[in-house]
Amino acid sequence: MPQPYQEYIDKILIPEDKLQARVRELAAEINRDYAGKELLVICILRGGVMFLTDLIRHIEVPLAIEFMAVSSYGTGVRSSQGDVRITLDLNTNIYGRHVIIVEDIIDSGHTLSSVIDLLKTRDPASIYVCTLLDKYERREVEVPIRYCGFKIKNEFVFGYGLDMDEYYRNLPFIATVDLDKYGPPAG
Repeated sequence: MPQPYQEYIDKILIPEDKLQARVRELAAEINRDYAGKELLVICILRGGVMFLTDLIRHIEVPLAIEFMAVSSYGTGVRSSQGDVRITLDLNTNIYGRHVIIVEDIIDSGHTLSSVIDLLKTRDPASIYVCTLLDKYERREVEVPIRYCGFKIKNEFVFGYGLDMDEYYRNLPFIATVDLDKYGPPAG
């Protein structure tokens, strides 16, 4: 059984009020950019779900929602440069549609770049990324981030959809992990 999350927090990096204010700002940008268009929002599971649900509450343009689940595997425990496997694909045809991929966090960019390459073969009208967190210091492959909630340093974070060993996604804020109490992240 996991310990209470309070035992692992180094600091609250982004409090709930700041998260929600930024989500509303991102939705306003999307409303402006997609006025008069229909939108297909694709959420990458599981981490993006909390961000998606809050974001779409403020999007006023007509939209449909889809979900994808992907896993990447490589040579090491922390590798994200390996092959990408789609574990849940779309049920919707994206041909000619305006697509925004909603992601919780982008670090190296390898997995998301592979997903985008796959989706481009399905001929959407446009495809952009809306990420809550951009861990820019770890970027190895560029991805078309059009909407970014927060740029963060290379820290191990959890909460608001991001997990720590599959727990604590339900927290309304994003915190950094005290690695002296938790140990190095597994992935």
